[in-house]
Amino acid sequence: MEKKSDILGIIGGSGLYQMDGLKNVSEKSVNTPFGNPSDKLVFGEINGRKLVFLPRHGKGHKILPSEINYAANIYALKVSGVKKVISVSAVGSLKKEIKPGDMVIVDQFFDFTKNRKSTFFGNGLVAHVSMAEPVCSYLRKIVVDSCKSLDIPYHKGGSYLCIEGPQFSTKAESLFYKNNGFDVIGMTNATEAKLAREAELCYATIAMATDYDCWHEEEDNVNADMIIKILLENAEKAKNIIKESIAKIDFAHNECSAERNGGNLCSCGFSLQKSVVTAKKDVPEETLKKLSIFNLYD
Repeated sequence: MEKKSDILGIIGGSGLYQMDGLKNVSEKSVNTPFGNPSDKLVFGEINGRKLVFLPRHGKGHKILPSEINYAANIYALKVSGVKKVISVSAVGSLKKEIKPGDMVIVDQFFDFTKNRKSTFFGNGLVAHVSMAEPVCSYLRKIVVDSCKSLDIPYHKGGSYLCIEGPQFSTKAESLFYKNNGFDVIGMTNATEAKLAREAELCYATIAMATDYDCWHEEEDNVNADMIIKILLENAEKAKNIIKESIAKIDFAHNECSAERNGGNLCSCGFSLQKSVVTAKKDVPEETLKKLSIFNLYD
C-alpha cells in the first residue's frame, strides 16, 4: 500500500521538474519554524511514483549559496512526507579523469564553509549526529545503478569539497584542493547533507561536473556562462537518472534498516538515536515544539 512517505524528494535546479511524463503537477507553499524554504515545493508523479521538487536557489536562480535557508528546505521536505532525497548540483572537477559532463556519485564531503548554520539544534538542545558516512549507501547504490543502466558516464564515489562562495576559487586555492586529493568542488551539498542526517532523511548527491575549476592549465578558467552551458547540455541526463532511480527505489525500506550495500548498513532513519545529549526535562518548551516532527526522545 502506498504511503505518504513513498515520495522522492529532489533538490536542484528549477528546470528539473520540467521532465517528460511528469503528471498531476501542483505547487505548495510550506511554512516552517525555521523560516521560508527557497521556493514553493512542486509535487508530481511519474509512472505512478510520487516526487517533490525544491529549487535550491529559487526559481530564476535568485539565492546565493550562503543565503539559502537549508534548514527550512530540509524541514519542508520532511514535513511533506519525504524520507529519501536526491540532490543534483553543478560542481567543478579537481581531477583530470572527471570530465565536464560526467556525473560523480559522491560518498564523502569536506565542509570548508565559514558563515552558515548547518544544524537544527541549539536553543537549549544539544545533539551530535554521526557524519562518518554522510551519504545513504542504499540511495547512492540506486543512483549508481541508474547511471549504469542509462550508460551515462559516472564515477562511483568521490569527495565533495564545499566552499562558501559565491566567488570561484583562486588558482592557489584550486591547486591546494586538488593536491589534497578532493574530487569535486561545490558550494551547497555538505550543508544539505548535515541537515538531512539530523532530519533522519536518506540523502544522495548527483554531482554534475561542469568545468575544471581553475587548476587545469590547458582549460579555460571557470565562469558562470561555462557552467550554465554544460548544465543545459546535461539537464536531460539528470532527469533520466531521476526517472530511472525512482523506478528502482523500494519505498518499503523507508528506514533502510535492513539494506546492506557494499558491506555498509544504512541507518539514516535512526541517526538521532544516541545523538541527543540534553535531557528532555531541561529543553525549553519552545525548542521541543519547533522540533516536534523529529524523533528526539522516542
